[in-house]
Amino acid sequence: MIEGVKHIVAVASGKGGVGKSTVAVNLALAMAAEGYRVGILDADIHGPSQAQMLGVGEGVRPEAAGENRMKPLQAHGLQAMSMAFMVDTREPMVWRGPMVAGAFQQLLTQTVWDDLDVLFIDMPPGTGDIQLTLAQKVPVDGAVIVTTPQDIALLDARKGIEMFRKVNVPVLGVVENMSLHVCSNCGHSEPIFGEGGGERIAREYDTRLLGRLPLALSIREQADGGRPTVVAEPEGETTASLRAMARQVAEQLKGAAADEGPEISFSD
Repeated sequence: MIEGVKHIVAVASGKGGVGKSTVAVNLALAMAAEGYRVGILDADIHGPSQAQMLGVGEGVRPEAAGENRMKPLQAHGLQAMSMAFMVDTREPMVWRGPMVAGAFQQLLTQTVWDDLDVLFIDMPPGTGDIQLTLAQKVPVDGAVIVTTPQDIALLDARKGIEMFRKVNVPVLGVVENMSLHVCSNCGHSEPIFGEGGGERIAREYDTRLLGRLPLALSIREQADGGRPTVVAEPEGETTASLRAMARQVAEQLKGAAADEGPEISFSD
């Protein structure tokens, strides 16, 4: 087990451009709003985004905690770690696969996580080196798959689900992002990426549709501005949906812990 962490949940998509990182940070914040101690690890070494989404300023660095150890940064009640905290965000990480996998493992294991109930890992797109490292080296309790209703996105979401199943990581559910666009001027709603994709793939793989999130300008603006929706609109409709998703994830983690034996606990 990772020291200081009770449960690890990977948030993955199989492809980029579906809003996975935005969902990951909001899901983590929603879990924290439910009363749990939560952390988030940005596993996208090449293109980390959680520093900006959490409003962590340029040049802020983690504090050392002994030899080759560091404390996570604190943001909106989350413990957070990202490669963006280590380097200039404009500097490209021109690394081969083994170096990327090694950097991810160091971020995960050399961070002094402080008694977390859940650590969310914001996975990079695809099914490559970091995904394999996670599956082989880390005791992952489950994965949340993010997709849009679009058929092209569903193709890659299926690959993500299949990958986790092959390495015996349970899929806790599917989040359908950008499910409906509501015009901010006239109020007209339109499913511009199609309808029902998240439900179809959840049914196909006998897992849950955790919920749907709209395609909304405010969600993008809030994430870009460092105050994700759960922080910016704690009483909003989207936050209520995210908190319902977080409760479903917590419910499944509690069930898994009970199945494994009484020595594993999940504190409320």
